[in-house]
Amino acid sequence: MHMTLQGTSIIGASRGQGNQAAGKSINPNTNEAIEPIYIAATSDELGQAVSLASDAFSIFRHTSGRDKAKLLSSIAENIEAVIEDLVARMPLETGLPEMRVRGEAGRTCGQLRMFAHLLEEGSWVDARIDRAQPDRQPLPKVDTRSMLRPLGPVAVFAASNFPLAFSTAGGDTASALAAGCPVIVKAHSSHSGTAEIVGLAVQKAVADCGLPEGVFSLVYGDGRTIGQELVKHPVIKAVGFTGSYAGGRALMDLAAARDEPIPVYAEMSAINPVIVLPGAAQERGAQIAQGAQWGADAPELPGARFAFLAEALPAPSKDILDEGLSAQRHPVDHMPDLAPQGLAFGELWSLVWIHILIVSVHCHVEDLTVVIRCLAP
Repeated sequence: MHMTLQGTSIIGASRGQGNQAAGKSINPNTNEAIEPIYIAATSDELGQAVSLASDAFSIFRHTSGRDKAKLLSSIAENIEAVIEDLVARMPLETGLPEMRVRGEAGRTCGQLRMFAHLLEEGSWVDARIDRAQPDRQPLPKVDTRSMLRPLGPVAVFAASNFPLAFSTAGGDTASALAAGCPVIVKAHSSHSGTAEIVGLAVQKAVADCGLPEGVFSLVYGDGRTIGQELVKHPVIKAVGFTGSYAGGRALMDLAAARDEPIPVYAEMSAINPVIVLPGAAQERGAQIAQGAQWGADAPELPGARFAFLAEALPAPSKDILDEGLSAQRHPVDHMPDLAPQGLAFGELWSLVWIHILIVSVHCHVEDLTVVIRCLAP
């Protein structure tokens, strides 16, 4: 790895100077902490980032589509230039393989270039001109014109499960910058080093394009403290969030309670069924139960329901799964064995319909209904 990471926030063109540790990233394969220690942004530094964003907005909002497209293309080029650093760091923090790193980097750069192309094309502003008709009867018609305009500085919360495509320079950041909105990213603690590498790529692009430094900042720190302070700040005009239902719901409530409510564009977790088939449970029940541990906090499996056909399980596997999954706070459903007499499970599976109730992320759901219906052969 060629880049030396400092472990501090990026406040416009400067680096954070705080002294309160936000922690280290953890290697999920070894459970070992990874250097460096990341330092949380102070309240003053967060205020500075917001102030810089506010100042930058007065200029950035009037920046031409072509110049904003140049910024997004420059960010993509800078990310490609540090791909080897990402390949060295991101697997350590996430456990993801090199192929995934390169693939997600390509997707991230593709998103940035897609928005750049849209900016150059220009129709995204949805400009409308409805000309006046002074002689219209019985009343004259006034001239009416409209177009989309940037809201203002945006707070973006990086996702844990997509360290590139939904994080520092991911889709939320790209769309906000394309609209002319300065961005303050709250880095995710699971991949702090990856965030710093990409954050520096964005910082360099802003400087190289001659734009105000407040167009981009990246802050580290406790999600609740930093997140609440960002969302409640009157300068912030919108929020982009990818993560847990609890976290997203909390941010939405904070945004709605402001004197000036702001939109929160949130992609939140759902309750997902994980169906363990009898063969797998019998062969590796202990491993499945142990593997469920990481899912307790993962956005892919928050509140996951594990279901398996109880009658088809030998007692040892059933007990192992019960104990292991219950210890990880995962609800366990024992579904009755619906197989007709003498019908193998593999044959039954081809006759089974699984209906999963898809629930809107706007609703709070305590359970997810999984219905299995066996069709007569």
